[in-house]
Amino acid sequence: MNHDHTTDPALRSWVASANNPEGDFPVQNLPFGIFRRRGTTETPRGGVAIGDSVVDISACLAAGLFDDAPADARQAAQACSQPTLNELMSLGTSPRRALRGALSSLLSEKVSTHKRQTAQHALVKLAEAELFMPAAVGDYTDFYASVHHATNVGSLFRPDNPLLPNYKWIPIGYHGRASSIVVSGTEVKRPSGQRKTPEADAPRMEPSQALDYELEMGAFVSRGNTLGQPIPIGDADDYLFGLCLLNDWSARDIQSWEYQPLGPFLAKNFASSVSPWVVTLEALEPFRAALSPRLPDDPEPLAHLRHERDSSLGGFDITLEVSILSERMRSEGHEPAKLSRATALDLYWSIAQMLTHHSSSGCNMRPGDLLGTGTISGAEKSNRGCLLEITRRGAEPVELPDGETRKFLEDGDEIILAAFAERDGAVRIGFGECRGRIIAAG
Repeated sequence: MNHDHTTDPALRSWVASANNPEGDFPVQNLPFGIFRRRGTTETPRGGVAIGDSVVDISACLAAGLFDDAPADARQAAQACSQPTLNELMSLGTSPRRALRGALSSLLSEKVSTHKRQTAQHALVKLAEAELFMPAAVGDYTDFYASVHHATNVGSLFRPDNPLLPNYKWIPIGYHGRASSIVVSGTEVKRPSGQRKTPEADAPRMEPSQALDYELEMGAFVSRGNTLGQPIPIGDADDYLFGLCLLNDWSARDIQSWEYQPLGPFLAKNFASSVSPWVVTLEALEPFRAALSPRLPDDPEPLAHLRHERDSSLGGFDITLEVSILSERMRSEGHEPAKLSRATALDLYWSIAQMLTHHSSSGCNMRPGDLLGTGTISGAEKSNRGCLLEITRRGAEPVELPDGETRKFLEDGDEIILAAFAERDGAVRIGFGECRGRIIAAG
């Protein structure tokens, strides 16, 4: 693996909170996001999370802290003055790496006293920061890349044939709605739509009674490709910026009535939540691995979806967790209850394969486009990434610590996604949280 000095496990930061071994944001991570000081009318701008703080990149640039950095690092820092990361994403890999290197040096405990004292003025406590959507998402595509999820859901509707014939040949996906993607912390209004129960003669327009979450990861595109020119799988990493958490909220009862013949529509387009911090591919390099092995009789991917590096290192050893905090739990002082834990290594298709397949028709990807993995689930019940799977379509309700039960989500429920990567010989890094609370329809 091509690790650079920014992921060196020996690195420590003068920001003391970044040296917490259980923290999400050590100096080896440096995820990008958009922020401003809470309670101000400042223009949102780019920063990186470090420990319990965020570094104001524009303030560092203005203070001359990047004057001795490479020109492409300064170019990338200038792009961070914008209210989204799209311009930074459009620059591609080299400027991002150069800026990451400059930030790593600046935040290292070995930096000069003068630079440290100057940089301290560019730190804002995360508790005092307002966080925004990291990018203006022009297009959003959600995949169905977890074979365990596809099998579990398929068995609920097609017990004798859970997987459709194309599943193991191509990364299945659908075009989602970019306008309703929201940042973590945004309330999610219960959607209304057409619902038809089996015993009813006709559908009714009413609020969903089977609201669900989906535990996913999102991948942001960096520089795009020209219309008509597919992205070769061997080059896919050069077109990807980084990963975030994604909750693709789903109204299962609306979905079951409307999805045939064209697939997800209103049941998916009312809200999708993303975490505010995007962890770059450079930070994730120490955690690359092969995806879980395919079965012996599974077909070999077609040539355009095969590459030696992707076969051996196309996965990311990332642990994902989902918790729930109900209104009653909140009022009684309970901690959030863990619903499941999964690993991104259980995806059947890699991020690179998803991107390559998406562009294989000549589709042009653009900076800030978002690709969702689809619900990430594992082989065990404790690894299932949505209530549809955990409760077997409501037949096996889950019990919460305070005695409440859930088939699907109720008003006041808050879903909290979290993820981290850890491995021997590397420093643990995290993604922060992706939170969303359900409010009543109206």
